[in-house]
Amino acid sequence: MSMNMDYSYLFEQMFGVSNIAKNVASGGNMVKMSDLSSPSVQSQLKAAGIDTNSKQYQTVVKSMMTASRGGGYFTIQAIKNRMQYYDADGDHINQAFGVSGLTVTDKNIASKHRIISIPDSIKDDMFELTKKEFLQENGAANGETTRRSDIYRKMYPQITKNDRLAAGNTLSQYERAYAQAFADAVKAVDPTWEPGKAVPSGALDGITRESIESSLVKSGGRLVKRSSVSGSSLDIQV
Repeated sequence: MSMNMDYSYLFEQMFGVSNIAKNVASGGNMVKMSDLSSPSVQSQLKAAGIDTNSKQYQTVVKSMMTASRGGGYFTIQAIKNRMQYYDADGDHINQAFGVSGLTVTDKNIASKHRIISIPDSIKDDMFELTKKEFLQENGAANGETTRRSDIYRKMYPQITKNDRLAAGNTLSQYERAYAQAFADAVKAVDPTWEPGKAVPSGALDGITRESIESSLVKSGGRLVKRSSVSGSSLDIQV
């Protein structure tokens, strides 16, 4: 037996339309998905400043069609609002960081697992923050207070879109290497130390970003510590 489905509720959730009847009554201009390609609707879209040939528009419409199976309703403003979440190539803009290129797909997942060059200023910032928070939290990770995301947010706009996933992977590798170096330095002073215990005064003195990075080598998509004895690399899970 065939069944006619009304997907209006779905679009209420997707596009913030709280009540279809209310929107129609207030001039919200609700339009059926099935009428999207009609000349009158296309004219409304263009009058609203929407470029129907843009990849932003095409991506939004495709996602709407897929979600609703061609049913339900939408408003012109809803499409325009939705387009703000995509760049000129139709790629999703990560709202936390304000740039595109951070959505992992089947096509780009391999490119994420690379070590690439990132600005020294960014590494400086991450080194200093990691050290500061290590001392503040006595070596214990605190996801509620850390400001590490601010550095990623600063870095991503400086990196080309196709390299942003790899840049995130690279910076996280350095971040872990810095934290590991600090932990190793504290244990060298106090072998009984564990995260959460007070860090001995001066334990991190003399440690520089450059000294840590000089001990690292690339191994596939990871940074690993070079053995000071044999010159081979040891995986320290940084």
